[in-house]
Amino acid sequence: MSELDQVRNDLVAEQRALDAVVASITDVQWHSATPSPGWTVADQIGHLAYFDEAARTAILSPERFRTNVRELFEGAVHKGLDEFTLATFRAMTSAQLLATWRENRRALAEAAQGLGEESRVEWYGPSMGARSFLTARLMETWAHGTDIADALGVVIPATERLRHIAQLGFITRKWSYQVRGEEIPDGRVRVRLSSPGGAEWTWGDEDADDEVSGPAQEFCLVVTQRRHLDDTTLQTGELGRHWLLRAQAFAGGPSQGPRAKGTDGTR
Repeated sequence: MSELDQVRNDLVAEQRALDAVVASITDVQWHSATPSPGWTVADQIGHLAYFDEAARTAILSPERFRTNVRELFEGAVHKGLDEFTLATFRAMTSAQLLATWRENRRALAEAAQGLGEESRVEWYGPSMGARSFLTARLMETWAHGTDIADALGVVIPATERLRHIAQLGFITRKWSYQVRGEEIPDGRVRVRLSSPGGAEWTWGDEDADDEVSGPAQEFCLVVTQRRHLDDTTLQTGELGRHWLLRAQAFAGGPSQGPRAKGTDGTR
């Protein structure tokens, strides 16, 4: 199986894992508050439904996607980003919302079959290679699924699919500074993680200036801004810490992530 096929399959598996969590929850639980300020469980699924559809459009019709991007930016200015992207989904019943997300992700999976290893897809920042593009959708599904699990008080077991997210977290180190208008500090950082299955995953040179080490799940939680570095067992030196306090594995404007528990969250 090619690496691209693996990502395609793992994206679908991650979506199904989240579907299993929300498929049988009550209407009250659909409207439970999540760690994302102002967002309910339904909003998290609405967000995924919106951008899964956007991803399908980006693959099949780049020209239409560019129009959609302009409309999104204009809508964000006049209505606010959440109102523009979530209003349609907020008007749905929970059953309608779940059905819409299922259809949008099915259509995305179908469109993704047409991508090859050399394909590039336009997105909200720079264009992305096919594997990185689908990995980003997997990362979004997992990250928003984490918010949902936290809100519902359930645990979604960690899987080897986290390798895709961890790799994305590593390669977006430079982006984490660029999105803030900062210069990346001199020096290389190696990442050495323990996988859910007990294997060791590494990225970067052995003679790097600093190293981040610890559980892969915790690293993924930090680079997707679902946990503060100080609320994990990750080990690193000054250079790695400087990065992880800014880590942002997703597109869009700069985001600060959660505060450390029991502190004022100063970054």
